Amino acid sequence: MKQPDKPLRLLVVGSGGREHALAALCQRSPYAASVIVAPGNGGMAHGFRCFPVGADDVAGLVDLAEREAIDLVVVGPEVPLNLGLTDALAEKGIAVFGPRADGARLEGSKIFTKELLQKHGIPTARARWFADAGEALAYVRGETAPMVVKADGLAAGKGVTVAATVEEAESAVRAIMEEKVFGESGARILIEECMTGEEASIHVLVSGRDYAILPTSQDHKRIGEGDTGPNTGGMGAYSPAELVTDELLREVEEIIVRPSVEAVAAEGMDFRGVLYIGIMVTPDGPKVMEYNVRFGDPETQVILPRLQTDLVHLLHACAHGYLNEVPVKVKPEHALCVVIAAKGYPGDYPKGEPISLPEEMPGESFVYHAGTALDPDGDLVSNGGRVLGVTSLAPTLRQAAEAAYGLCAKIAFASKVYRRDIGAKQLTR
Repeated sequence: MKQPDKPLRLLVVGSGGREHALAALCQRSPYAASVIVAPGNGGMAHGFRCFPVGADDVAGLVDLAEREAIDLVVVGPEVPLNLGLTDALAEKGIAVFGPRADGARLEGSKIFTKELLQKHGIPTARARWFADAGEALAYVRGETAPMVVKADGLAAGKGVTVAATVEEAESAVRAIMEEKVFGESGARILIEECMTGEEASIHVLVSGRDYAILPTSQDHKRIGEGDTGPNTGGMGAYSPAELVTDELLREVEEIIVRPSVEAVAAEGMDFRGVLYIGIMVTPDGPKVMEYNVRFGDPETQVILPRLQTDLVHLLHACAHGYLNEVPVKVKPEHALCVVIAAKGYPGDYPKGEPISLPEEMPGESFVYHAGTALDPDGDLVSNGGRVLGVTSLAPTLRQAAEAAYGLCAKIAFASKVYRRDIGAKQLTR
């Protein structure tokens, strides 16, 4: 089996829980000589060399990779991919896990993706798109609620409104196109029928026309228990998602995954990274809600710990075009992640609160840092809306939940909040 011919010097780009999980699992690999992070966060600074180079600083990241003689760059967030970081690194001969800018458009433009899905006959919601607010409002008034209103461009996960009424849809259109709450990301707008069913996340490693499906997972987007309140970046996740049975996964692969990989290649994109396909399991079968071009957060924190195949080997194989030679093997354990947030998120929330962590971690439990920093004295403080991700692995989902929530109870900071029903749908199914 093909493998790296030397231990690799890796750079992980990003500063959230996803990147902490990527860095931590890469660091365990026998194929990793070293792992550095840019920019990282306060918690990651205790285990890695962190460099103060922003994830959107393409020139700075290229310079860092050259200076540190990096063999493989692993890009966590979507913004640097859309800014062309992979293209810039490739010009210097540096291997990258993450697509070029043309492939990153699959997340950077919802309209671009909708056109691709329709062109290649991949199941998705019926939709129209507009560049004029008046035309969009007229269309909305002729439709039946509920409907989904999306800003075309990147909006940090906040550009989607599920409108229960026509009036809510009109307000969303005005906010995006007239008030420009998302800036130029809302210059165009996508309006979709509202699909009903249950969501699941399908992460697919893609290297040209070769692909490998990673363990299934399910995210919890709403801030409140029972899936109430506004959408967030994700309040928790678990894997595997039993919603996606073996039979359903075969169907998803046949009508969505394989056609998606072929469509991307047919459009001339040499995609080397992860294609995260958000699906809705509707009464009419699975349909694509969206493509993302990077690992989900917090799905990463439950998917990667379940991998038996070495992560660095997989990332290297993906970047270098031999993915089909590295079989993906998965541990039988269940994983569950609880996101601990600051009260007020996803709106206004405090920062700078001292964080107390337990001195010892239980066996298969991990605390991944997302919104943390170090104060002038070097002490850990909160620095974001989603502060920590607590992940546990166990033989059953219930045991994983008990372990994760037990650890959550031992973590303290003043505005700590978290959902107490992560995984509940599956546990009561």
